[in-house]
Amino acid sequence: MKVSDFAADALANMSVRLIAGLDGLSVEEQCYRPDADANSIAWLAWHLIRVQDHHIAHLEGGSQLWVEDGWDLKMGLSSDLEDHGYGHSSEQVGALVPTSATVLAEYQVAVAARTESYVRGLSDEDLDEIIDRSWDTPVTRGVRLISVVNETAQHVGQISYVRGLVERRG
Repeated sequence: MKVSDFAADALANMSVRLIAGLDGLSVEEQCYRPDADANSIAWLAWHLIRVQDHHIAHLEGGSQLWVEDGWDLKMGLSSDLEDHGYGHSSEQVGALVPTSATVLAEYQVAVAARTESYVRGLSDEDLDEIIDRSWDTPVTRGVRLISVVNETAQHVGQISYVRGLVERRG
């Protein structure tokens, strides 16, 4: 198996898990926060999708689907291409309310399709290419993809956990 196929399969599997984590939940349930400063399912999903959209667009040299396909408007959120949740305050987390129960899953489907197409087309040499020299250790395309995989896995697990809390509330 090619490394790029491994990464694409891992991200595709997590996409399925994310969509399952959102499936059947109302907007209110997606916005449930276990305490006043905790992240909601909606915010976690939005954040991980935005990070993937942002990073893949950068790697690909293209535009983010967030604005290109109008997801910012569909969700009634900022068009700021650098806003993907890093550093958000508790108030910003709480303010993220999807416009429908399905909009986050729909955005995920679009980003996942783009990601899979891009990642499957990479060669081993592409993965070794340095894409960011602003760090003490320059970042390769492969290292950036590892970051996307790790970020996605972490937040999909958090979504599953919070969903369990939502379901036990009754």
